[in-house]
Amino acid sequence: MSVPERPTTSPPDPRPPSGSPDSADGARPPSSRSEATRLLCAGVYFDGQFRRRVIQELVEHEERPIAPSHGFDALPVLAHALRARRREAETGLVLLVCWVVFIALGLAGVGSETVLPLPWWLAYAAVCVVAWMARGARSSPFALGRSVIKEATRGRLKAVLPVLPFVFALVYWAAVLYTLFLGADAWTAVVFPLLLVPPVWAHRQYVVTAMRHRLSREAFAAAPYPKLPATGPYPRIGAAIAREQHAQLVIYDPFRPFVGAGEPYKPWSVAMELKGKNWSADEEADGAGAADGAPRPKVSFRKPEAAPAPLTGREVVELIKPRLEALRTSAAATSRDRLRSLEVDELVYLPVGLPRNDVDYSPEVVRDHLERAVGEGAEARRHFLRVRVGAWDEQVAICLLVRIHTQGGMLVLEVAPHVLTPVRPEFKAVDVIAAQGGDDRLRDAVRALLTSPSAGFAAGLSLCQTVVSVFRTWLAMPEYALPDAPMASVRQLGSVKEISLFQEMDLSRYVKTLQDRIATGVQEALRSKGYETGAFEQYIINVGEGGVFIGGMSGGAVAAGERASAKHVDGTKKETGGVLG
Repeated sequence: MSVPERPTTSPPDPRPPSGSPDSADGARPPSSRSEATRLLCAGVYFDGQFRRRVIQELVEHEERPIAPSHGFDALPVLAHALRARRREAETGLVLLVCWVVFIALGLAGVGSETVLPLPWWLAYAAVCVVAWMARGARSSPFALGRSVIKEATRGRLKAVLPVLPFVFALVYWAAVLYTLFLGADAWTAVVFPLLLVPPVWAHRQYVVTAMRHRLSREAFAAAPYPKLPATGPYPRIGAAIAREQHAQLVIYDPFRPFVGAGEPYKPWSVAMELKGKNWSADEEADGAGAADGAPRPKVSFRKPEAAPAPLTGREVVELIKPRLEALRTSAAATSRDRLRSLEVDELVYLPVGLPRNDVDYSPEVVRDHLERAVGEGAEARRHFLRVRVGAWDEQVAICLLVRIHTQGGMLVLEVAPHVLTPVRPEFKAVDVIAAQGGDDRLRDAVRALLTSPSAGFAAGLSLCQTVVSVFRTWLAMPEYALPDAPMASVRQLGSVKEISLFQEMDLSRYVKTLQDRIATGVQEALRSKGYETGAFEQYIINVGEGGVFIGGMSGGAVAAGERASAKHVDGTKKETGGVLG
């Protein structure tokens, strides 16, 4: 039976699907123009470990669907990661050839007379290793930002380590000059370290060009949509990412269900019995005076109203959506608040089971899942109303996942806010490079000369890692591996763990505002169907004050404040509950 399509409540999206034929000709989906996307694309050039994690998650584990891409597009990030890896591997191969020739001539004794107790190639290798250690294991071999001290260092070593490369280099070149002063044949000790500079300089020029002409703010907004390589598994991977990253169908693992949504932020839930309105009391004056002369009220009771109509999860969802839409409209009309770009849509979470390419993302199948899953309260297939606000140029985003079901005479409301933290600040070096303006080849050449020792060692290491990655992917054939759910999100891999005080204040405001609208919608749904709302109203008040519900609500026992508890006694039956502030 066909299910009629419901109109979406999210802002209209005029883009073609990411990776579709329409987007391949240069058109770019709006999410690919976000600030988060731009900084993540730049980050794959600055941080080798981040680049490797992106490729590992999206290419080496092709059996895993991609996590939902909230506020960014993962395809440009992967495209730039593959470009950076390929260019770095090519540069590393050239440097490796230079090293092989250097070592071969040293072993053959050609132009390698030395006053040191070890050959020149081994002495310069020590200089390169120490320089690489000072840069830090996280940095790219050709990173353009400030050097990173290795994370494992502590105490005094942390202060001494940055000086060691200069000391080792000074000792090496002093020994070379002394050897030449003695008239010894040591030309290889001079020529080959200098031969390592041009490949490093060429790579730096490539990265600077990418930062200025493809990833600056102006260039990124106008650049064509990046494409993945047209050979190997990449067309298949690109099509799968485009199909999954913004879909309303999400594959999850029970032990990591909300990958991509961010870090949990004060989740809460309520489960209460759906009860019709009880006997109601009418007060009338009986004319008899009380002790103070006031008339004594006469109380009469009316029978309970008819049994209320059944309440469905779809009805609750449809009452919540307009209130959220109104919030978006009012914010757009009266302020520049980020609530004006609030997004509301529905998702269905399905447990991992089918192979990745066998999951059907067609609109008809997704609509059918949405209609069947809402309100059913199943353990595996779960329906969520997603409410999302992207703030601070998509540097911080709040995502509320709301689940409602009304099975078994119970109303269960689950609200799971999640926060995406800012992209790592060192990725903003792209703006520093872009702002430097014209090409300064002399300055770049000097920088290449100073960074070539560490780049020489890191190039070989990066080349080896690339070879291992390609070989491991070829050997494992991940497209035929057992189905799996997303393990990590590209957005979260490139994010910091902390947020500022202003960002925390904004997030708290967004969450409280959205929770108020959600609670109002649920309350209206209960009232319109003739159910009691008193217990729900009391609970929402406690949640608004920062409490977290513990226990059952059916007896109406509610308390607020630190270590507060409440007890409801009904005959011999006792129910307890509490709210911790």
